[in-house]
Formats: sequence, structure tokens, C-alpha cells
Amino acid sequence: MNFEFATAARVIFGEGTAATLPELARTFGTRPLVVTGSSTARAAALVSALSAETFAVAGEPTADLVREGVRRAQDIACDVVISVGGGSVIDAGKAIATIATNGGEPLDFLEVVGKGRVIVAPPLAFIGVPTTAGTGSEVTRNAVIGSTEHGVKASLRSSLMLPRIALVDPELTYGLPPAVTASTGLDALTQLIEPYVSIRANPLVDAICLEGIRRVAGALRRAYHDGKDRDARRDMALASLFGGLALTNAGLGVVHGFAAPLGGRWKAPHGALCAALLPHGMAANIAALRARAPQHPALERYITIARLLSGRNEACVEEGFEWVHALSVELNVPSLRAWGITEADLPSVVEEASRASSMKANPLPLTSEELLAVITASL
Repeated sequence: MNFEFATAARVIFGEGTAATLPELARTFGTRPLVVTGSSTARAAALVSALSAETFAVAGEPTADLVREGVRRAQDIACDVVISVGGGSVIDAGKAIATIATNGGEPLDFLEVVGKGRVIVAPPLAFIGVPTTAGTGSEVTRNAVIGSTEHGVKASLRSSLMLPRIALVDPELTYGLPPAVTASTGLDALTQLIEPYVSIRANPLVDAICLEGIRRVAGALRRAYHDGKDRDARRDMALASLFGGLALTNAGLGVVHGFAAPLGGRWKAPHGALCAALLPHGMAANIAALRARAPQHPALERYITIARLLSGRNEACVEEGFEWVHALSVELNVPSLRAWGITEADLPSVVEEASRASSMKANPLPLTSEELLAVITASL
């Protein structure tokens, strides 16, 4: 039983902890660059307290945007990068901090579509402050970047990219609208389920995933219907953090395998894609395990997931993906068709998804026919 567990050098969690950000930042330098979303409103007080330059990220980060961010960091002789925002903002900040010290272009380091150069220089000090409860990017060792010319998203990845501080304050998520609560929350659930059934699962990740799944089961519906439910927001922020810890140490699976090419070709939020795909990815894996590997431990794990989600100790394996599907309907999760994806697009998406790095940790390889069934059911 050999495994490694890596995360941010320091994790700080709790209501009101965002107020400590200026003091924390000063331990790394005096010339911060604060990366925010397209609206800086949520980060305004923190930016003001830091007296910092800002860099806005509109949508999900691309290689071009990272290049621009690196230029901004170099112009101010930046010594610490701070991302205050959702997963896209945090990934952009990690990429900027990394390229700023390693030189070259983002595509030099991207997996799959880039040159895959090894990151050798430690990035600028990086602090991740999430304002959504979904991606867990504040504790991961990669940054997902879109390549416009390739029409796909891929990762920069290195243990050197682990943030110096992950500062998770549930109060920053209180203002999230219901649609964002739903898509990011189901992304968090995906990032707890896929590592738990991954071929790289280990006992430490298992414990984190089980606790995270339990919290999502009790909190996501409440957070969606009442965004001011403090306990629900706290549980979702913790579940998101746990998902980041889990995925960076045990990998993902079929849902994220599809999310990479879909997110690269269509302007759809990553969380929304995962939310649409999750129940169908679970169902396909369960069917494939039953047909080809009925003794595989992942099948028993899917039963555990069903019991945690449904709250029924006698739940059968199907109740897991049925629970997720019913919740997706209740939370008004749009299908993939809502983002402009059609049947004509599916064969090429399946081909690209089969090569995605996330697919490597799926409990077992899925055939092209099985992958096509997953994405067809998600339309």
C-alpha cells in the first residue's frame, strides 16, 4: 500500500479568515498581483487592503490570457500572486505564477496539446482564495488552460505548482446565485466520486471522499434553495476543498475526460459540463464493471456512494446515479444541448475524450460505444 499525498503548504479554513489575507500576503512580498474574475466586487475589500495591482479573468483562462497576466506580473516586479475567485481565476493565477519564473510560453508546458516541458523553477508565491464551492483548485497541483488554436483544454501540472496557502472562507460564497451554486456544487461532488472509484484511490483519499460526499448529500440542495444557510455553505466549502485534495492525489475519470474537450470547444462553464455528465458517467461505469469486472472493488464503492447520497443503508447501486440525476433536475442543471452541442459533434468529442489525461484513472477503460452512450444521454 504505497501512496503519496500532496497539497498546499498551508490550508486555512473558516468563516472570517479572509480578513487575514493582507497579513499572510506580506510574508511573501510587497508587490502582489491579485487575479480576480471579470467583476472585482467580491474581491474589492481585499484588494483595497492589499494596495495591489489587479488582473481580471473573464471566463475560463486561455494561453493568451496567461501570457498577458505574465506580462502584468513582470511589469510590476510581482513577488506574490493572489487569486480571489472561482476555479478559473485560481487556475489562471497558478499558471501566471508558474510561467513568470519558468519563461517560455504556456503551450511549452501544456499536456496533450503542448510540448509538455517540465516545470523546473519554483513559481512565484501563490495564494488561492476561492469564492465558489466546487473546484478545489486552491489545493491542486495543476492549472487547466484553454488552447484556442487546438480547441481543447489541457493542464500545466507540477508538484511545484501547489499553492503556498489555500485560504477557504465560506463567507465568500454567501452571495453565489443558485445556478452557480448548482453547477459548482455538482462539480465538487464529481471530484469526490471520481477519485473514490479511481484506480489510484488510497485510504487517505477514501476518508476525505466519504466525508465530502456525505456533506454534499446534506448541504447542496439546501445551499441552492437558501443561499444564506450558513451551515450548508460551510459544508459545501469544505466538500469543495476535500474534492481538490482528492483529485490531486487520486485522479479523476470519465466525467472530467469529457469536460476537457467540451470546455475547449464550447463556452460552457466547467462545473455545468460536469453536472450534466455526472449521472450518466456513473451509470456507464457501473454497467461496464458489471459486464466486464464484476469483482472490481469500484462496484462496491458505487454502492457505498449510493447509500451516502440516498441516506438509505439498504440502497442498491442504481440509487446513486438516480439520486444525482434527480438532484440535477431539481437544481435546473442544463443539458449539454443548452451549450450548443449537437449529435453531429459527438463522434469527434468521444475521440478527443478517449485521449484525455483524466480518463487514465477511470475504474476501467470504456469503449467508444460506451463513451458515446454517456455523452448522448447528457444531451
